[in-house]
Amino acid sequence: MITIRNNVVSRVPGDIPAVADYTWIDARDINRDDISRLEEEYSISSELLADIMDQDEQARIEKEDDYVALIVRLPAFSDDSHGINQYAIPLGIVLFPDKVITICQSDSVVLEDFARNRFRQYPIETKEGFVISIMGRAAMVYIRLLKYMNRQKSLVEEQLHRSIMNYELIQLLQIQKTLVYFTTSLTTNEVLLEKLQKTPYFQLHSEDERDFLEDVITDNKQAIAMANIYSDILTGTMDAFASVISNNMNVIMKRLTIISISLMFPTFITSFYGMNVELPFSTLPFAWLGLAGLCGLSALIGTWLLSDRRNKRLIQRASLGEAPVHKARGRRPRHTKNRRKIADS
Repeated sequence: MITIRNNVVSRVPGDIPAVADYTWIDARDINRDDISRLEEEYSISSELLADIMDQDEQARIEKEDDYVALIVRLPAFSDDSHGINQYAIPLGIVLFPDKVITICQSDSVVLEDFARNRFRQYPIETKEGFVISIMGRAAMVYIRLLKYMNRQKSLVEEQLHRSIMNYELIQLLQIQKTLVYFTTSLTTNEVLLEKLQKTPYFQLHSEDERDFLEDVITDNKQAIAMANIYSDILTGTMDAFASVISNNMNVIMKRLTIISISLMFPTFITSFYGMNVELPFSTLPFAWLGLAGLCGLSALIGTWLLSDRRNKRLIQRASLGEAPVHKARGRRPRHTKNRRKIADS
C-alpha cells in the first residue's frame, strides 16, 4: 500500500501545523502492483526494488542519476503460534529533490510512529534529517526490544529450574537467534551511519542535524553492546541449563533404577518358592504370609542399601578421612602408644 504523507515539523496550539517542504511517500506491505507503480511513476530501478525485497539485504547507500538510495535495517515483530517473533527487515529510502520514498515489504513500528507523529523532537525539516531521524528511532526501538528479550530470558530461566523438557531451551534458542539478527543489522547500520558523515551526496544542513547524527551513532553502539552482552550471557545460560536438564534426567533414571533393583529381591524369593521341589515351610497353610513379609522386608532393606542418604553419608566419611573406631576390648589404636613412647624418651 502506497500512502502520500506530509511530516508535521511543529504544532502550535491554535495555529495550522507547519509541515516539511518535501513529500513523504510511504510504501508498506507492498505487492506486485505497488512495485510496478514505483517503477513506472517514480522511475525506481527494478534492481533496487529487488534488493529492498531481499530479506537478507544489508545496509548501504548508493547514488543514481535522479536519486540517492539508502537501505537500512529496521526491527520488526509478528505474532505467531509460538508467541512474538522478532526479526529485522530492510527498509529502502529513496531521496528525490522534492520527495522521500520509503519502501518496506512489511509493516514496521518505526514507520508507524512517524506516520502517527508519535516521536520526540526529531530534525525532520529536511530530507536528510528525516533519514537520520528514522535511523535514530530504529536504534531506540532496538534497545527497547533488547530489554524486552532480556526480561523474557529471565522468565524462561525461572521455568527451567523445575523443567526437564526441551521447550524452554527452544525458547532460549529463539531469543538467541533474534539476538544474532539484531547484532548483524545494528552492525551494518553502524557502517552506514559512519558513511553518512563522509559521503558528499548526503549533506546535513545544520549543526543540530550533525549533533543528532552523532547521538544516533552513540545509541546504535549502545544497542550493539547490549546485544553482544545478552548474547554472551544467553550462550552460557543455555549451556548451564542443558547440563541441569541432563542432571534432572539422571536423577529420575537413578530413582527408577533403585526401584527396579529393590524389586529384584522379592522377585528372587518368590521365584525360588515357585519351583516344584520340596522347600521349608512350603506345606504350612499360612506360609504365604511369611513369604509376603519376607519379600517386603527384603525390598525395604534393598531400598535402604541403595538410598541416596546412606550413600551420601558414606561418601562424606570417605572424603573426610575418618579413622575406624576401635571398640574391641577397649584397646586404643597402636599409633597412640607409639606416640607416648616417643614422648617419654
